[in-house]
Order: sequence, then structure tokens, then C-alpha cells
Amino acid sequence: MPERKEERIRREAERKRRVVDAAMGREAADLVLKNASYVNVFTGEVLTADIAVAEGRIVGVGSYSGREEQDCTGKLVLPGFLDAHIHLESSLVAPAEFARAVLPHGTTMVVTDPHEIANVLGADGIAYMLQATEGLPVDVRFMLPSCVPATPLDESGAVLEREDLDGFYSHPRVQGLAEMMNFVGVLAGDESVLEKLAAADLADRRIDGHAPDLAGNGLNAYIAAGVRSDHECHDLQDAIAKLERGQYIMIREGTAARNLEALVPLLNEKYGSRCLLCTDDKHPGDLLETGHLDAIIKQAIGLGADPIVAVKAVTLNAAQYFGLHDRGAIAPGYLADLVIIGDFQSFQVKAVYKQGLLAAEQGEAKPFPVPAVEPRLTERAHHTFQVRTLTAKDFQSSGPLGVVGMVDGEITTLDAGRAETANAAQDILRAAVVERHKGTGHIGLGFLQGYGLQSGAVATSISHDSHNIIVVGASEEDCAAAVNRVVELNGGIVVWDGGKPAAEVPLAIGGIMSDEPLEAVNEELEAAKAAAYALGVNRGIDPFMTLSFMALPVIPTLRITTRGVFDVGSQSYV
Repeated sequence: MPERKEERIRREAERKRRVVDAAMGREAADLVLKNASYVNVFTGEVLTADIAVAEGRIVGVGSYSGREEQDCTGKLVLPGFLDAHIHLESSLVAPAEFARAVLPHGTTMVVTDPHEIANVLGADGIAYMLQATEGLPVDVRFMLPSCVPATPLDESGAVLEREDLDGFYSHPRVQGLAEMMNFVGVLAGDESVLEKLAAADLADRRIDGHAPDLAGNGLNAYIAAGVRSDHECHDLQDAIAKLERGQYIMIREGTAARNLEALVPLLNEKYGSRCLLCTDDKHPGDLLETGHLDAIIKQAIGLGADPIVAVKAVTLNAAQYFGLHDRGAIAPGYLADLVIIGDFQSFQVKAVYKQGLLAAEQGEAKPFPVPAVEPRLTERAHHTFQVRTLTAKDFQSSGPLGVVGMVDGEITTLDAGRAETANAAQDILRAAVVERHKGTGHIGLGFLQGYGLQSGAVATSISHDSHNIIVVGASEEDCAAAVNRVVELNGGIVVWDGGKPAAEVPLAIGGIMSDEPLEAVNEELEAAKAAAYALGVNRGIDPFMTLSFMALPVIPTLRITTRGVFDVGSQSYV
């Protein structure tokens, strides 16, 4: 046997000796939470005992002494929280900043799908995120993007085939294949899609789903292909149909999509063990003002959910779904990822322990080192724009173009007819999507109605899922200027008016994330929203989030792509 393996075995044996001695009481534990009322996720009870920790793991519940002791009388101790599905890029900040934001809220682990940055950088985007999350006090696990690009109509920065993903399955933090949005391809037996599913199965990894309202034999076939979860259920009928067929349901309550109120009846004895909680997307203001999973649990309890069932949805259920057998519970042998709260009603997080070490207290994360990313990946992530300087002429058209009708509070759209010119007074604005990854020069033109802008332009390099530049403006000149400024920033959000930026949010990492602290990004984002609303943007929509979805040609009815206005229903350009 190689020496290296022998040494590892000796080290692990010594660690186990220490764990056993502490569990037996032969030596003091590293940490003991005294008189702790804790949630037993196995029995569904709140029990009281000392919780002993050694070598980063819980070694016993009972009566213990430790080198460090914390009196938890009158407090509740819970296992660390796990977000079952999130795109870290949606926070608009680097992963370390995201960790700093969510750790004080009790989140000790997230499972991310890096498909946003993968649409920009391909496999290098996945590698970048793996390195940028290494060793963070929030354990970041990965599901590999299954649909890059989301549709062949998109012009993304990369195409990820099965071969591009295969090498990542050996990484210890890769849990499986992320949301299989292309359920049409699954049902049609598309070879490339089935190969991705097969590779995940052969690697013994989970496959997440994304199939809103899929029913009947189509749903049967989708699940039979190996898809084990869904986070797109918006009503009980859809969710129960999937639960009855063995899927786990990820109840989503994020910034853009909120399904908790509709699905909270699932958090009961009958269905609760197959339910997880997730956020999908969480924007800076939401993280700072509302919180993370702690806020969702509190909301669920307020809506009538059993508190312990709600807690299990972010602990044991999630851990079991992903095959993580050493977390999600307060019991011997489990990681000492622990959250101390006051009570279920207020659900205020007092302290967070990560592997037995105090990681956050009273709303503040303890300092931690920021992971290093290799220079090549850092350089590539900060130079993702291949766009020449544009002029008003690039945004001029001859003949009528489709008008995308925006709907307040929704990302679905209406067919609002045709127009030849922009007319701000009639709320018909020039809109365009500029390809930015490969210098093709493609600029898809159309019009938006319902945005409300009266002057200037708004441009952003966040446009789902391919993240080209989408712009809407009162004139072609303003559209060109706003896009040029986004390119100058190496990505970001720009509100342009009066020949200059009225506000901007630089997003230099892949054009979708910032290098700045979360608080600074949120301040810039709120200032940009205020500037956009001041220019007349409809207050019934988010000026940037809603705009970013106008380029995603998988959501009805009309979308704007790099090749023009596309009718999702007829699958044709208009």
C-alpha cells in the first residue's frame, strides 16, 4: 500500500480516537453547547441536552464538559441550513461576498448551478466558480449546467456538451447535473440530452429538474429518465403530481420567483419529508434587508407550517437528497454545523458554528480568507466583451418590427403588434440585444411596450441565459451610448440620460458579478433603480431584473434575441 494512503489512514484513525475519547467523556470536548434545546430531525422533537463537539463533528448529546462551553439555556439549536438550488451569480457579487452575507443567517451550505457564468465562459466558468468557492465557511457544492445555451436560438459565450462536463464529476464538490430545462429534448429522445443524463447516472450523481406543468406520460418519461427533483412548481396540483411519482419538490422563494405561499401546505406529515427549500436567485437588497433561508423558514412558519417540518426542509431532507450523510442533523458523527436562534416565532439567528468553530455572531460573519483563483481564469473572467463601438445607425431599422408587451410583476410577455419607430409618448421604445461574446456584430432589433422610459436608455449585460447586452431606449443615439458604456465597464448595468450615465453598476466578473462588497453593490443598484424610475420606468416592474428576461426565448410570448423578435409559441421570428 502506498505510503500516502497509509499516512491518511493513520491520521484518520487518530482523529477517530480523539472523537471516541471525547464521546466517552475520557477527555474534554473542544466545544460544548450546554443545556441546549435542539431540534431532533429524526424524531421531530425538541429535546434538551449538552451538545459536544470534537474534531469539527458532533460526538455526543447528553452530559458533557468541554474546553469551551456556551450556555444555551432558553435558546434553540438547529442544524446548519442548506439551500438546495441557487445561482450564486444572481447575488451580483463574488462567491466570498455571498458567503459573508448568508452565513450570519444560518446558511452553512448551498448547492449552486453556475449556468450563468458557464453561458459566458463555458467550462472555464465552472472552474472559476469551483476555485472561487474553495474553503469558504459556507460549503458550496455544484450541479453541472445541463443546458448551455438554454436554447439553440441563443448566442452564448460557449456550448457545453457532455464531454465538457465529464471531467468535473470527479471533483469532490460536484453533486450532479443541474436543472434539465430541455424537457422537450428528454421526451423527444435527443441523443445529446440523454447522454448528459446517462453520464450523471453513471457517475452516481443526482439530476435536478425544471419542467413546469409537465404532466401525464410526459412527466412519467421525464422522471423515468432519471430526473429526481423540480423547483418550478407554482401550484399544489403540479407539485403533488410530481411528489406522487417520486420527485423531491424544491419549494422556491427567491427574489424573482416566489412559490412558498402556494406550496406551504406541502410542509406537513404527508409530503414534508420530500420537500426542500431553495432560493434559485437572491439579489443583494433581498439578502441585506430580508435574509436568506432563515427568512423563508420564518415565513413558512407564519403561513402555518410546522416549525420542525420547515427546519427539516433545509437540513435533513436536503442532505439526504444530495447523498450528504454527514450533515443535516444534530447527532453523533454529523458535522458540527449549528445555528442558534432565539425561538421559532422570531427566528432570529444569534450565532452560527461551522464545523464547531464560531463563524458568525449577531449578524456578522467572522473574517475568513478569500480563495485564490488562478490568474488565467481571473483574466478571462474580466475580459468577456467583443463588441465594436456602436452608433445610432446600428439601432435603426426599416419596416415594422415586433413589439414585446411587458406585463407588470411577470416575466411573461404579450404580442403588442408591430411598430416602425420608437415613440416614448406611446410607451413604444427601441429595444435591442447585442451579441457580445464572439464579435459577430449581431444586433437583434425590436420594440418594448410597458417599460415606461421617457428619455435616455437602460442597458445591462445580465440578460438570461446567454448574457448578451440588452438595451431599451427612447432613441437610437441613447441606446448606442448606453451599450458602449457597458462595454467600457467590462460589464454592468447603465442608466443613460442627457449624454452621460445617470447611474451605473459595474459587473466586471463575466459581466454578471461585481468585485465590490455586497453593500456597495446594493447601494449602486438601488441608486440605478431610482435613476431608472426617475426617467419614467414603470414602477410595476424591476427595471433590470425584468429587462434581463426579455432576451430568454423559452418563455412566452415574444422575446428579443440577437437575431430579432422571436415568437416562442410559433417558434418563428416576427
